[in-house]
Amino acid sequence: MTSSETRLVRVTAVTVAALVVLRLIAAAVTPLTFDEAYYWTWAKHLAGGYYDHPPMVAVVIRLGIMIAGDTELGVRLISILLALPMSWAVYRAARILFDDAWIAAAATIFLNATLMASVGTTIVTPDAPLMVAASFVLYFLAKIWQTGRGAWWLAVGAAVGAGLLSKYTALFFGAQILLWLVLVKDQRRWLASPWPYLGGIVAFVVFSPVILWNADHQWVSFIKQLGRARVEGMTLKYLGEMIPTQFAFATPSVFILGVFGLYALARAKAAHVGGATLINISVWIIFLYFVWHALHARVEANWLGPVYPAFAIAAAYAAWGTTWNPREQRTMNWSRRLALPIGVALFVALIVQTNTGLFTGFRRDATVRSVGVGWPALADEIEAIRLKQNANCVLAADYGTISWLMFYLPKGTCVAQFQQRYRWTFMNEPDANLLKGKALLIGPAGASFAYRARYARVENLAELTRKRSGVAIETYAVDLLDGAKGEVLDRALPPELGGPR
Repeated sequence: MTSSETRLVRVTAVTVAALVVLRLIAAAVTPLTFDEAYYWTWAKHLAGGYYDHPPMVAVVIRLGIMIAGDTELGVRLISILLALPMSWAVYRAARILFDDAWIAAAATIFLNATLMASVGTTIVTPDAPLMVAASFVLYFLAKIWQTGRGAWWLAVGAAVGAGLLSKYTALFFGAQILLWLVLVKDQRRWLASPWPYLGGIVAFVVFSPVILWNADHQWVSFIKQLGRARVEGMTLKYLGEMIPTQFAFATPSVFILGVFGLYALARAKAAHVGGATLINISVWIIFLYFVWHALHARVEANWLGPVYPAFAIAAAYAAWGTTWNPREQRTMNWSRRLALPIGVALFVALIVQTNTGLFTGFRRDATVRSVGVGWPALADEIEAIRLKQNANCVLAADYGTISWLMFYLPKGTCVAQFQQRYRWTFMNEPDANLLKGKALLIGPAGASFAYRARYARVENLAELTRKRSGVAIETYAVDLLDGAKGEVLDRALPPELGGPR
């Protein structure tokens, strides 16, 4: 490594570290989303799988709370730190595939500049470890291309298995790898070698806890997630949402560079054909699937997370790996200069908006639906009412409210979702004697829960508001339930297994 490359690596590492510190600060001051609180309950009860997803997100959270406790920072700590190995893998993959330190450094910075990486690691979801797995799949395939050593296929298998432990989207890694072997002439020899198939066995072994869990739970998680692929009607509505959200999540500069980069890689010179094909395949297979999915259902922005390591490398190739006509080159120059500043500014603005509502005049916006701003104070009010009424348990209808209650109420409080009990098979139910006593029902103001008929006495105690910057953003009714007439919890099967929808 030359002295100039050493300096470049050092600058890249310092930049990534600074961004990680910024995310840690944001994580410490931002209340949990309801999904994060839900995954935190998984982390307290580790299992081979869950109704919604494989277990990796629970493992990530469990490691964090072992270090920093049951706090917002603890829940998010390891997810944020995963940016470090992810960045290393992307740097090494780009360095090997294109033999250019500037492309490698730019790919690392561009990836970390995206909201997909900054928000996607700060807010803990299965997509954070999945992005890391996607980065290492690229790196290990690059090592196979560089060295020709079959043993690297075992590492590929381990990375694919880790991806499958994170989210079922990692199934596309298999198609990505197979298509790369078929399309790149000098890699086809691996199809007649045992090494890729041994790698497949490694992936299967790593993924086996999820298979065993599903076998013991009527394959419910597989049915739920893989069932999303069915087509029920066609519409262009969601496709019209998908592209703008990716433009925002990539940030404008990185999006522009990435699109140009994919085009440039599609016509790359023979010396780069192996790497160029790998990058294009890694983006297009998953992207095109979600285009098809968007024709019948909404595609959440974070679902495309696994394409971003490859997309960042494509963006770096556009910035440093090829030449453009003068007008295009000006666009490339401006985009690469602004990528990091825009990415940081958007992330900071989003965190400020989420916590304060500053940019919408402190009015309600889309972020308050999922982020628990105001929940710590709201939970204190609910707990005060519970103690005053001598209520044993706190109940709610939806898993999001229940998850926030479990996290923000004093630990050990009896909290239960009275329906959708299949979501909670990983943990013991509350004591039956507690459920038969007084309970508080927390729900949207004005909601008419038929569930109230299960109790001899129902009394509305209060309407509490969740506030952000002193402004009410959501109202919850608090009802006292007493004299349960029978079974409190509804144990109907999930809809995937024939239960009510």
